Amino acid sequence: MKIMLDAGHGYNTPGKRSPDGMSEYDFNRAVASHAKALLETYKDVTVYFAHSDTRDVTLQERTDAANHLQVNAYVAIHANASGSGTTWNDASGIETYVMPSRPKEATELAQKIQNYLVTMTELKNRGVKTADFHVLRETHMTAVLCECGFMTNKTEDALLRTDPYREKCAEAIVKGIAEQYKLVKLAPFR
Repeated sequence: MKIMLDAGHGYNTPGKRSPDGMSEYDFNRAVASHAKALLETYKDVTVYFAHSDTRDVTLQERTDAANHLQVNAYVAIHANASGSGTTWNDASGIETYVMPSRPKEATELAQKIQNYLVTMTELKNRGVKTADFHVLRETHMTAVLCECGFMTNKTEDALLRTDPYREKCAEAIVKGIAEQYKLVKLAPFR
């Protein structure tokens, strides 16, 4: 099983910050790193990153890499924003996206990840939605995009900055993937 994790946006992407300056990429990359470590505790799982800490990787490069590697699943990790993104507001919750024309498997994976994210974070359930995002449209495999809370909501922004919340989001995403693909844990070393 090959999985590509995409910490949405990039290291130097302009914008994509909370009103008080937290970079969305900081959250996304931390969750992706935690998720990779957790996924590597399962048998026959190889994890790739679509992003880089040294340069901004274009959306086309990300989807081209996933298609070239023929990964089985592509999971983009994001933090949401409402309005212009420059002012605080009360938009809140978790939502997960799929491309409307994708097979049932994409919606099933999105629903599992969404359910775990909502249950584990206890944030509002905004549901599984459809969107024509590049990473969902241009990938040739099951692809989902998770929005793990709003950077424009002061309460959720505070959560997005903490390691425990980031780890919880990673664990929820991995639980959804593991359930969907019936992944089996590696035997512990003795």
